[in-house]
Amino acid sequence: MPTAARFCRAALSGVLVCVTPLLAQTARQTIQVTGYTIDADLDPATNKLSATAIVTVNALEDTSTATFELNNGLRVTQLNGPNGKPLESERNARNSTIAVALPATLAKGTTGTMSFTYNGVLSGSDTSPVEGIKTAEVANPISTLLYPGRWFPVIGLFTNRFTMNLHVRVPGDQTAVASGFTGKKSLPGNRTEFDFVWSKPGFPGTLVTGKFLPVIHPAGVSNISLYVLEKNKATAQEYGAVAQRQMEYFTTTFGQPESSKLQVVELPTDTFTGTWAPELAGIAGNRIGLANSYRLLSNTIAHQWWGSEISPATLGDAWITNGMARYAELMYLEESAGKGALQAVLPDIQASALAYDTAPLSTLTRVDPFSPQFQSETPDKGAMVFHMLRYQMGDEKFVAFLRGLLSQYTDKSVRGTDVAAVLNAQNSGVNTAGFFAQWIDGTGAPNFTDKFSVFRLGGNKGFRTIGSMSQDLDLFRMPVELRIETDGKTESQRIDVSGTDSTYTIETFGRPRRIVIDPDNWILKSTPDLAVRVSVLRGQLLVAQGDLIGALAEYQKALDQNHSSSLANYRIAEIFFTQRNYQSSANSYRDALRGDGEPKWTEVWSHIGLGKIFDVTGQRDRAVNEYRLAVQTNDNTQGAINEARQWLTKPYTREAQGQ
Repeated sequence: MPTAARFCRAALSGVLVCVTPLLAQTARQTIQVTGYTIDADLDPATNKLSATAIVTVNALEDTSTATFELNNGLRVTQLNGPNGKPLESERNARNSTIAVALPATLAKGTTGTMSFTYNGVLSGSDTSPVEGIKTAEVANPISTLLYPGRWFPVIGLFTNRFTMNLHVRVPGDQTAVASGFTGKKSLPGNRTEFDFVWSKPGFPGTLVTGKFLPVIHPAGVSNISLYVLEKNKATAQEYGAVAQRQMEYFTTTFGQPESSKLQVVELPTDTFTGTWAPELAGIAGNRIGLANSYRLLSNTIAHQWWGSEISPATLGDAWITNGMARYAELMYLEESAGKGALQAVLPDIQASALAYDTAPLSTLTRVDPFSPQFQSETPDKGAMVFHMLRYQMGDEKFVAFLRGLLSQYTDKSVRGTDVAAVLNAQNSGVNTAGFFAQWIDGTGAPNFTDKFSVFRLGGNKGFRTIGSMSQDLDLFRMPVELRIETDGKTESQRIDVSGTDSTYTIETFGRPRRIVIDPDNWILKSTPDLAVRVSVLRGQLLVAQGDLIGALAEYQKALDQNHSSSLANYRIAEIFFTQRNYQSSANSYRDALRGDGEPKWTEVWSHIGLGKIFDVTGQRDRAVNEYRLAVQTNDNTQGAINEARQWLTKPYTREAQGQ
């Protein structure tokens, strides 16, 4: 099964889900950028970018210096101030910054301009802000100059909103894709200039150019455009139709986006799996057209509202946009595949939410945004925050709240206190003080236990159940649903839980046999099953960072909690296979097959894993048998059956996979 990159982890369900990360703000900002005018030349043959960026800034306080982030692969050759005179600057390669000394103090509230002329070779990931990931590269057949790659002078990534006029020249056989296309013209020397203007404060700093096919539109749709290479031609139109359905759903739910136009553009496979900018959704080429990437596509599109239309004021507020983009992804999953599909993925979201829940969401301002903690908490704990709000408010009020938040803060940044204020203004019924204290300013999740006694009522009136619900968070206060399974009708009742112990009384006609706390997974809570998933997820993240020993320790923790965990055994088998310890790997794959079968995809992929082991050890007949068993599961999670059929036609070799 494919291994996720460091910033793009494989969820426990087997679906690859990604977060567009936010770079840490390493120092207090004294200025903000309000606009850019960028003139750029790209030469893919030499991997070179040459550009001039005129930057308009506004002083947040009296300041005589300004510090920008700029990709280490770029060298500033000229830097001028508002009067055209040269400015002094100092490069710091350690944190990819350039400090500019202003000729005079810029008074608070005043504006000024600076002109940066710079160039450099952008190839590979050596100069990338994210280790091992190409965030800014000029190359054939696709050049990716992503906003997080800092290919222009940046302040406050994803928190400092700005406008942009962009003029870029590329080879004549290439197309440029960015926010706010206004036109193009042919130039001498087989070059083409593309012009873009994004006049609303936002994040239009991503540019993708490439040898794309002529623009592809879904049938009968003009506002959705796809830019792909030849290999994705066959699946592009249907993928665009999926994007159109997702756009329509989000528009109906959240209101009109800043632009009804959406460009789905192919990215190389060695950069972000998904990224976004106004009017733009970038998807890795090996994910375009795959049904199991529809969640990735919907998450990326949802950022047109949650990230583009409104944005976090600080990284401590990133849970609002990252979390709501994730929850929008889940809302569309529920809309398109039903409540069962949502219920199936919620345990994975909850596990990720709790995997690194060591600091409150509101305090993540200085946490490394590429760390497992930031990547788990802001999207997934953030999503659970919105899920719990929806539970308390009901669907109609919840959607009205989301639309109100977007409307009130369009083209602006938003804080957690703003979210609470909108909830209070709309009479949401949520105890915002207690709710935010627990889930935004606190850590942990309740671990519920329940004791009850049943008494028969006289006169054939049924039964009275008197119970006590306990949990370990003294300040916890929320309504909690109980499902009472009786000899006859199953009933539900909400109990207001406050503090560590809450009593309740329920009357039913049938004798209660079982009481289930929060049966529909509305509340983020600790359970034995979730503890297993949390350990497995931590192991997966350690594998992505290359720490196999640490990962094995986490997987063993999962097995200590559930000896029959198919998921933990499967992940252990993967590590042994990577280490070429084939016998131990085969043993663990078989333990996965004998285990609890959760999640279901472990069965098909365990058979494939065994087949590969038999192939590399020269036992072709046994390998073929395992691949056939994989096909017979009829489970094509992450393309499993397709892969099994591939190895049925020819033996698997490690060399073929570059392993």
